[in-house]
Amino acid sequence: MSRKVENLKRFGETVNAMAQGREIFWINPKGKENCFSKQITQEDIDLAEARLQRFAPYIRKVFPETEKSGGIIESPLRDIPTMQKALSQMLGVEHTGRLLLKCDSHLPVSGSIKARGGIHEVLKFAEEVAMHEGKISLEDNYEVFAEDHFKAMFGKYSVAVGSTGNLGLSIGIMSAQLGFDVTVHMSSDARQWKKELLREKGATVIEYQDSYQKAVSEGRKAAEGNPTCHFVDDEGSLDLFLGYATAGKRLAAQLIEQRVTVDEDHPLLIYIPCGVGGAPGGVTYGIKKIFGEHAHCFFAEPTHAPCMALGMITGLHDEISVEDIGLDGKTAADGLAVGRPSRLVGKTLEMLIDGISTIDDHKLFRYLKALADSENIWIEPSACATFDTVARVLQHKEYLKMYHLESKIKKATHILWATGGSMVPSEEMQQYYDKATSTFLR
Repeated sequence: MSRKVENLKRFGETVNAMAQGREIFWINPKGKENCFSKQITQEDIDLAEARLQRFAPYIRKVFPETEKSGGIIESPLRDIPTMQKALSQMLGVEHTGRLLLKCDSHLPVSGSIKARGGIHEVLKFAEEVAMHEGKISLEDNYEVFAEDHFKAMFGKYSVAVGSTGNLGLSIGIMSAQLGFDVTVHMSSDARQWKKELLREKGATVIEYQDSYQKAVSEGRKAAEGNPTCHFVDDEGSLDLFLGYATAGKRLAAQLIEQRVTVDEDHPLLIYIPCGVGGAPGGVTYGIKKIFGEHAHCFFAEPTHAPCMALGMITGLHDEISVEDIGLDGKTAADGLAVGRPSRLVGKTLEMLIDGISTIDDHKLFRYLKALADSENIWIEPSACATFDTVARVLQHKEYLKMYHLESKIKKATHILWATGGSMVPSEEMQQYYDKATSTFLR
């Protein structure tokens, strides 16, 4: 065991429970201090949104599935009342308030939450290259990026990324479409169909019989010393983070459309699965920027890979990994199979995230099946990691009392953030569904 955690007991009972692979629900005592990083302003987020707007004509042209949205890559926000009743019955906890599903599982182009940050970072790189080459200005119609001479120009540049799967899809699909020479370094946890799809789209895939950290490390190493190669650093990229953070204003607009009030008497509670932390961190940051103390944001991680919870609770952030406390980092939630959290997100979110729960793998399949049966919505196992966090919050009397929510929770809006699944092959999704019949909810 690492010297960093030789005195494991000093981190308390929660970390000891995590080390034994048990489920935990941690409330962050600093979660409502709402201290935002001076490095990441609302202006930065707005600039990222403006960039996505500039590229909308191009996205609309090359990805026909975005025609209806005018080239804006966004997901629906859906009521799931039947699932709400199902969860109440499954968990024995009355789910008060309104329960919605944010379907980033069905984002166009790459079918996961990673489309928000990954595509933004690739587009920013493309914009910088085009401006450097004198091919574009901010006033131009970006539909010209689809022309052959742009592809030829981008062919002289390359993009690299390390991924467990979904980030690789967003980076690989977008980069290849633009014309970049793109390489995705993928960990042993990545699903085979994701590797095959990337190759079909024109990306080079390098596989490792090792962890996510190894894939990222090798990707970074391969890009070093190459001035024409852009490395997408999932462990600390500000451009990824800003792409995710644009979700805040977009969600606010959707809530207005659905006549959802968010204020002191109508709290908003958000639940997001967490791997390395970039996507949920950026989304949370954007939401807190808009709704402040009226928003309560929770992450959920697998019991064998609770890297963000471990980093937050110990205060060590990326200086500690789940392997340091004896966990193997292996999980059926492949997108969450990360041993060490983002060096950017932990410190940025330590006074913004309200809490983190962990979940046993076998429960993921039961929730996947319940959502498919009740609402005919199909998502991947990792996207189901938050489905019992709502009940944990509702039962946590101390948290409700701390923030004066006891009398307001029945007027709350709860949003489960579904992070991926629409691109999963039907036969594999059926296997996930069938697996639920051989498991039980503890």
